[in-house]
Amino acid sequence: MARILVVEDESAIAELVAINLRHAGHEVTLAGNAAQAQAEVGAVLPDLVVLDWMLPGMTGLSLARQWRDAARTRSMPIIMLTARAEETDKIAGLDAGADDYLAKPFSTHELMARIRAVLRRKAPQALDAVVEAGGLRLDPSTRRVTRQSGAAAQELRLGPTEFKLLHFLMTHPERVHSRAQLLDRVWGDHVFIEERTVDVHVKRLRDALSAVQCAHLVETVRGAGYRLSEQAHAAPA
Repeated sequence: MARILVVEDESAIAELVAINLRHAGHEVTLAGNAAQAQAEVGAVLPDLVVLDWMLPGMTGLSLARQWRDAARTRSMPIIMLTARAEETDKIAGLDAGADDYLAKPFSTHELMARIRAVLRRKAPQALDAVVEAGGLRLDPSTRRVTRQSGAAAQELRLGPTEFKLLHFLMTHPERVHSRAQLLDRVWGDHVFIEERTVDVHVKRLRDALSAVQCAHLVETVRGAGYRLSEQAHAAPA
């Protein structure tokens, strides 16, 4: 399941796309203009954006450029969905930062296939790839987590569950994950344990991160869940 933001001012098209995405198991948020889209992305970073070119207030082209220029949203996948079908328009959309471009009228089957393809391309390349975020470096092959401090690297000692939890959060930064989602992705959907178990392991993870002054990276989002955010400065509640 992916979090997908659909930015489309034509409600009939937006609902058609949303219905198909939800049927495929995705979590969908709708935005009817650029301001709403920016607010949604500012609150929760989606796994992918379906972006219309012609929007009230600001074009999708300008919005895509803004997102590509910002460090937080630079790698956010974007599929541009628009009535502008000329080759020059497609080139402009791709040059603005779109990962794919689909002209209206479109086949919902083709759109879903393109979404699957973009999500596959944007997934972590390999489970044993080294991940870096917030000054931390996690190496799944050696199961080591370090934080560079001057010329020296401080190593964290994590239990196996805390390691898996940190790995998942670091490979999905800035996104809010509910307790149920974390149970599914970290523990596995075949494991039947209470959601409060997540809180226990998040606390253990923060305790370990506090040794290298990184506990603030794991944020509590009240009423929603947890996220790893490099934007955070204060200690978590």
